[in-house]
Amino acid sequence: MVIDFLNEANSLRERLLEIRKSLHRVPEIGNHEFKTAELLEKFLDDAGITDHKRILDTAIIARLEGSKPGKNSALRSDIDALPVNESTGCEFASQNPGFMHACGHDVHMSGVLGAAMILASHREDLCGSVTLLFQPDEEGDGGALRMIEAGALDGVDAVFGAHVDPNIKAGDVGIKYGDFYAASGEFNIKIIGRTSHGAMRDKGIDSLQAGAALVPEILNIPGGVVTVGKFHSGRANNIIAGSAELGGIMRTYGVDKRAEMCRRLEKLTQEIPAKFGAKSECFINTSYPGIINNHDDMNKLVEKSACEILGPEHVKIIEKPLMTTEDFGYFIMNKPGSFYHIGAGCEWPLHSDKFLPDDDSIITASAVHAAVVSNFNRGMI
Repeated sequence: MVIDFLNEANSLRERLLEIRKSLHRVPEIGNHEFKTAELLEKFLDDAGITDHKRILDTAIIARLEGSKPGKNSALRSDIDALPVNESTGCEFASQNPGFMHACGHDVHMSGVLGAAMILASHREDLCGSVTLLFQPDEEGDGGALRMIEAGALDGVDAVFGAHVDPNIKAGDVGIKYGDFYAASGEFNIKIIGRTSHGAMRDKGIDSLQAGAALVPEILNIPGGVVTVGKFHSGRANNIIAGSAELGGIMRTYGVDKRAEMCRRLEKLTQEIPAKFGAKSECFINTSYPGIINNHDDMNKLVEKSACEILGPEHVKIIEKPLMTTEDFGYFIMNKPGSFYHIGAGCEWPLHSDKFLPDDDSIITASAVHAAVVSNFNRGMI
């Protein structure tokens, strides 16, 4: 049986918009998504998907078994919100003051639920199984790696996910081959000099001067983008600063390039201050690995599936990678898969207090997700 996924998603429009509104009203920050998880469990039960469990307090793993043999795929949605005070003025605005789904995770959840509802209504035609991953804390320290370590990908052959994109109109999908989201690493550097009277510079070691010399060298590290966002030193106009502290973040594509940038940063931190007689310490906290869509067969599967249900004119190839980051990269470092963009049709950017994706983004996400995992499971790669 050939399923018209877009028509199926549209037939669920009223229910999916109700789900989106319910989730949007109760935004919660990472690892505190208790009400969100309760709602997700209810929506799964309502759809007849009762095989689900909690892990990590707020994460949910659900499983939908098909009636025919086939592969096993996974769909992932992040579930946390941001500490942003909403000002969209919509009738289903946040009821949790100071918090908001300003990154579209309410749409992500609704899209995965929509796909699950479509597939659940066609179990007799579904090959293999689909695992639904509702992941906490994407905006914080990252829940993806913790879910993987807890067994979320056990038995899964491929994993797929998506993010809403305000630069793409509602009803369209964006596909990116290769480098997509950046790997990042925050750093803090402490420089230790020696205070002295400003009139006797030879008696001191000027940590401020050493830091000022270090900053442009850091900014010129090749391989990515470096930001120095803070620099604090000195307390008086006539005293040589005895210490300085600066910090920032590096962004590049892939963990190997990030490791090289970290080595260069550590080397510069030792060499430059030493020229001024100062000592230094460098602390680097590597964050998400970013996303590299290097499974071309999976990307082609997504592109073909989206073209079939939306029409080629609604499928865009994203040319430029992003310097933002996303912890979905951990999933496709462990299993084949693909991450793609769903048009948000919204003039406001991500993380804005006015960000509100168009309703059609939920329909598109539901239909494309369902088509992608259905096609994968029956071996269409």
